[in-house]
Amino acid sequence: MKIVFMGTPDFAVPCLQSLIDDRNEIAAVFTQPDKPKGRGYTLTPPPVKELAVRYKIPVYQPVTFKDGQAFEILKALAPEMIVVVAYGKILPKEVIDLPKFGCVNIHASLLPEYRGAAPIQQAVLDGRKETGVTAQQMDIGIDTGDILMKSVLPVGENETADELHDRLSLAGAELIVKVVHAAAEGTLVPEKQDDSKATHVGKLTKEMSEIDFGKTAAEVHNKVRGLNSWPSASAKLNGKRVKIHRTLVVSGSGKPGQVLSLNPLIVACGEGAVQITEIQPEGKRKMDARAFVNGLHDCKAEELFFNS
Repeated sequence: MKIVFMGTPDFAVPCLQSLIDDRNEIAAVFTQPDKPKGRGYTLTPPPVKELAVRYKIPVYQPVTFKDGQAFEILKALAPEMIVVVAYGKILPKEVIDLPKFGCVNIHASLLPEYRGAAPIQQAVLDGRKETGVTAQQMDIGIDTGDILMKSVLPVGENETADELHDRLSLAGAELIVKVVHAAAEGTLVPEKQDDSKATHVGKLTKEMSEIDFGKTAAEVHNKVRGLNSWPSASAKLNGKRVKIHRTLVVSGSGKPGQVLSLNPLIVACGEGAVQITEIQPEGKRKMDARAFVNGLHDCKAEELFFNS
C-alpha cells in the first residue's frame, strides 16, 4: 500500500520500521522540525527522520498545516493511507479526508480510555493492570475516531512507564501492519467509541514530581514508576532534594516519610512502606540505594526523614 507516515519520537519508530519491512510503499515521512538539544544546543533530527533518511525516504518537516503548503504536497503524493503515530500536530479535515483509507492513528491506550497526551504514564500512575494500543480512524477530534483494532497488554506490578512505552511501541508496530492488510482486503469493521466511557489525560509536568508519603505504599510506588524517566518522582531527605527512580512495595509501618531501615532502604507510607532501590541525589547520577546509603556516613535510620 502507498503510505505517508507521520510521526516524531522513539515511540513511532517501530511502526515505521514494520511498515517498511512489510514492503509497503512509504511515499514520504512527515515529522516535526529538528530541535536543538544538549548543552551545545546542537540541532538534532527526530528519531523518525533518522530512520527515514536511512531508507532514503523523502522527509517533510512543516511548521504548520495552516498555510496549505503541506496539503498540496500530500495531494501530489496521493497516498492511499496516512499513518499517524505520535506526530505531535493536529491535522486539518482536508488532510484527514484525503487518502482512500483515511488517516489511521496508533494511540497508546485502550480507547476511549486515556485520550490525550500521556496515556502510558497515566495508566501506570493509576495502577492499571492492563493497557494496550488502539488503531483508530482519525477524525477532527482528539483520539475520538472509530476503533479499527486493539491490542491488550498486561502491566507488570514493578514495570516503569519507560519500560511499558517500549513494549507498547512494539505492539503498535504489529497492529498497524494488521490494519493495513485488513484495509487492503476490505475486512476492517470500524466501531464507534463510547464517549460516556472516555477519560482524558494532559501532558506531564515537573509539578507532578512531588511524592506524598502520606499516600499508600501502592500509590507512592505507582507514582515513582509512572514518572520514570521524566519528570521523575522526587522528595527531600533531611532537606536535600533527591529523585527516586525505582521502588518496591513492602511491609512496614511508621510515620509517613520515616526511614524504617537503611539496608535495605525502606520508607514508611500512610499505609505500608516502600523500599527504594534506585535513587539520585541532586547534581549526581542515579545510583543503587546501597551505594547511596554508604554515602550517608554512618547515619542512623531514625535520623532520616523523607518529605515533599
